Amino acid sequence: MWIHEHKTWPEFTWNAEALASKLADIRHRQGRLLGRMEGLGFELKREASLSTMTNDVVKSSAIEGEYLNSEEVRSSIAGRLGIHIAGLIPANKDVDGIVEIVLDATQQFSKPLTKDRLFDWCAALFPTGRSGMKRITVGGWRTKDAGLMKVVSGPMGKETIHFEAPNADRLEKEMRAFLAWFEGSDDIDPVIKAAIAHLWFVTIHPFEDGNGRIASAIGDTALARADGTQDRFYSLSSQIEAECKHYYNQLEKQQRATPDITDWLFWFLDCLGRAIANAEITLGNVLFKAQLWDAINQKPVNERQRIIINRMLDDDFEGFMNTSKYAKLAKCSNDTALRDIQKLKERGIFIQNPGGGRSTSYRLPDRGT
Repeated sequence: MWIHEHKTWPEFTWNAEALASKLADIRHRQGRLLGRMEGLGFELKREASLSTMTNDVVKSSAIEGEYLNSEEVRSSIAGRLGIHIAGLIPANKDVDGIVEIVLDATQQFSKPLTKDRLFDWCAALFPTGRSGMKRITVGGWRTKDAGLMKVVSGPMGKETIHFEAPNADRLEKEMRAFLAWFEGSDDIDPVIKAAIAHLWFVTIHPFEDGNGRIASAIGDTALARADGTQDRFYSLSSQIEAECKHYYNQLEKQQRATPDITDWLFWFLDCLGRAIANAEITLGNVLFKAQLWDAINQKPVNERQRIIINRMLDDDFEGFMNTSKYAKLAKCSNDTALRDIQKLKERGIFIQNPGGGRSTSYRLPDRGT
């Protein structure tokens, strides 16, 4: 029996007393993080939020097996928020669609969550009305024609079935109850509400595709309401993606259990706590970037050098810099790249790694140097 087949569904229960200390700790850490971010100043705060939202979009898509270019995501978010950053690149429709959803969920967090709004989010994810080569319903809930909805993970041919969602003929009633609860007034802590909303929506699985990404957006809305701010400084989606196996295991365990969701809430709060802890790393990176640029801007670099330095400061940059990589990223000749590198090396902005010849490579200064 799946959780949605129980007579008491969706009347969730949980042990509030057992969760009290953990929830209080999470709320304290949220407040402390937001306080630190407010003290950064406008530019640094905006950079931290941009970095967090970029990771949120990339990782929420990765959970569903959609792998996006983080540079395109960052450019799309920056363009929509009016943030000028060097090296903006065009984003494809898939990137723009999920970015629109995340920004709507967070920037308009106080706006009511309605059926039409969810339909708009689904349409933004699938602007052609197709998921891959398959035509799907995007302006409504999934239909009987879509067949039985099974929630799976893993590569094609080796999928693991975690649970089966309610039949299509139940969706209108199920979603009406969910949306009424989400917008209803109650005494549930907003963080607990985010945890319940994620589980509840994923269980219903009302769309043919994109349910995970939309569930993440709903969670972001609830957490933005909890924080009372449009700015995002921690990414739950990034943490879930990092713990994807545990996430699916916990989801499957709850789907086979009763509407007592205490175990799910424990896991969710623990995962959120780790997301907030990792936000401290993002904060450290933002501060390091700011300090580095303060030093560099005492004698400004050229636009090519600025683009390369920013690229090396991106969270997803791997390895070191060398002449050929520099030339490719900056769209210049190898000779020009070498001259730029030598000037950066003379100023101590680039540090040459051990080794020479064709293996010559460079890194940025470490923190504290």
